[in-house]
Amino acid sequence: MNRANQYQQRQQALAPLSRSDPWDMLIIGGGITGAGIAREAARRGLAVLLIEQKDFAWGTSSRSSKMVHGGLRYIASGDFKTTLHSVRERERMLNEASGLVNEMHYVMPHYKGKFPPPWIFNNLLRVYDKLAGKHYFKYVKKDAFLSLNPHIKQDKFLGASQFSDAVTDDSRLVMRVLDEAIHDGAHAINYLKAESLITTEQGLVVGATLKDTSPQHSTHTYDVQAKVVVSATGAWADTLRMQASQQTEQTFHKQIRPSRGSHLVVSQERLPLNQAYTFLHPVDKRAIFVFPWENRTVLGTTDLDHPPLDDTEVGITNAEVDYLLTATNDLFDDVDISRKDVISSWAGVRPLISDGNDGKRVSPSKEKRDHSVWLDNNLVTVSGGKLTTFRLIALDVLKVCQKVLELDESATQDNMSYSSQVFSKQTSINPKFTALPLPLQQRLKGFYGLQLDTLLELAHDDDLAYVTDSNTIWAEIRFAARYEQVIHLDDLLLRRTRLGLILPNGAMTPLISQRVKQICEQELGWDEQKWQQEADRYQALWQRYYYLPAA
Repeated sequence: MNRANQYQQRQQALAPLSRSDPWDMLIIGGGITGAGIAREAARRGLAVLLIEQKDFAWGTSSRSSKMVHGGLRYIASGDFKTTLHSVRERERMLNEASGLVNEMHYVMPHYKGKFPPPWIFNNLLRVYDKLAGKHYFKYVKKDAFLSLNPHIKQDKFLGASQFSDAVTDDSRLVMRVLDEAIHDGAHAINYLKAESLITTEQGLVVGATLKDTSPQHSTHTYDVQAKVVVSATGAWADTLRMQASQQTEQTFHKQIRPSRGSHLVVSQERLPLNQAYTFLHPVDKRAIFVFPWENRTVLGTTDLDHPPLDDTEVGITNAEVDYLLTATNDLFDDVDISRKDVISSWAGVRPLISDGNDGKRVSPSKEKRDHSVWLDNNLVTVSGGKLTTFRLIALDVLKVCQKVLELDESATQDNMSYSSQVFSKQTSINPKFTALPLPLQQRLKGFYGLQLDTLLELAHDDDLAYVTDSNTIWAEIRFAARYEQVIHLDDLLLRRTRLGLILPNGAMTPLISQRVKQICEQELGWDEQKWQQEADRYQALWQRYYYLPAA
């Protein structure tokens, strides 16, 4: 294949921009919120265009704690409504997207004289289960628990409370929801930035000027008209709102409080877990999680105010590294996890909705995780909220859009977010699929949905093998390169797959990188020079933002 392949793929992705009629909805932001809005709008028959200035899920939606959960702490603070909505959405996702969203057991160890005592936490869990309509909670006594969990601190240990939430691959969740939207007629394009809003003389927003930020087309701009423009840019939401307000000289107050959450990844050999642990940090008493993910163990998360955002990456700090290692070694006091055990890190910025009272701010951990929707001169802006409730956030956005756009609600009688016809007849008899282990079959169905047949058709025989000890098979890399708008190597290794987070050196060891290079040459038409440019760029980015900061 020749070098033109990636250029041709990009041309095909950009083709919808030649549309002459206004779009019903232009969505700015390719994270889980934007994907969810596109999903709900497209199923209602709207002409939808979603754009993302970087890669899909590049921001918060590939850097979350990977948890689909109800939020126990909301009950403790009296916010039963948020918990109720969250646990019901969790159950919906477990039922509709099995293999992508999976149940995970959590335990809270209890120690004499330490908060929370078992009776308080267990009563909390009974309410949690009641809201979900499921029974997950059980209390495990001291001896029974220690026999299965020998690494935790045993001094003054009383027993442990066990409950359930869920875990996902957040970036693949975005791609799955986008695929469902595209199946219903939406268009989604990455590396396309909203440079400015298009407004009428009265200041009403009627579209946006878009700039291609991909290497091949970086000088191209497009004026796109839309009946309603939705900004779903998360922690960056204030930027476009300010533009819309300036059109009518309205007073604008910033609403978004960026909060950074960082994580570390270590091997299962160094800290073997078969369930998640939640416990309070010995210094500031914040909740910490240590949990299994993708055959690795994740330590997280921090919760700190982050400086005003620009378009650059976000990385963990040395103070955060020390903070997470201190907490982990306090609970698992015979493993001594250190910096040399860290495989990778990631940091994301959450968009908290601030009341604007900077002088009396609570800590980021105590801010509510509610979302807000604003309407400014035909620009609908949404920010805040949780990964778990993205569907409910989308529905709230559409309610506001109804003020400026007519919606057909008759198309939503089947309100499943994920297609129920994933397991096609073609897949069920495909020998490539039936030869795979059952857990891998379930994972691929959850990750790829309606695209699974296409992935299997594309796969070479040796593509069905796992990439070393990961849960990823080579066919996923090939499929992403061919069909999922991969522009840069980090798109492929940090978001379409998570190999850059779970393999040493960001998956750029000689054997792995040589095979990835071969696939990029075959599917993207990269030559030696292009591969080297991308490899150098990726390794510099990974070293600075996805490993450990310089001491």
